[in-house]
Amino acid sequence: MTNDEEMTKPEAIDACADDSFWDDGAGLVREEPDAKRVYDLEERIDFAKTVRQNPVTNRIITQLVGAGTSVGANYVEADDAVSKKEFLKNIGTCRKEARETKHFLRITVRAVPELKPQARTLWLEAKELHLIFSKIWRNR
Repeated sequence: MTNDEEMTKPEAIDACADDSFWDDGAGLVREEPDAKRVYDLEERIDFAKTVRQNPVTNRIITQLVGAGTSVGANYVEADDAVSKKEFLKNIGTCRKEARETKHFLRITVRAVPELKPQARTLWLEAKELHLIFSKIWRNR
């Protein structure tokens, strides 16, 4: 079994579980598909600040901010890569970090359910990024 096969099987299972967790009957599409999207790192940090502070959520916040900001940082690294091998390594890291972001958003909602609407929007963005990076990585 290749590394690519190992990674795609659990992702398919996770995708079904994630979709059912986030789907509240409205479907899993952006509410305003024609609106101009603003990809602002500060928005992610502001979201993390809305989570109630306690020992459990402090750990979640740290992981969420780390994973969310790492996607952008690794994409910058991939964009500046000097070889195809380096580019693919960094895109693979982006892919992993986007998936991790989805995981921590889900944990955040479990800890603070009233954040689900905000987290859902960020989760959809992380899902889109994960799919984009996965496609780039697989088409190497």
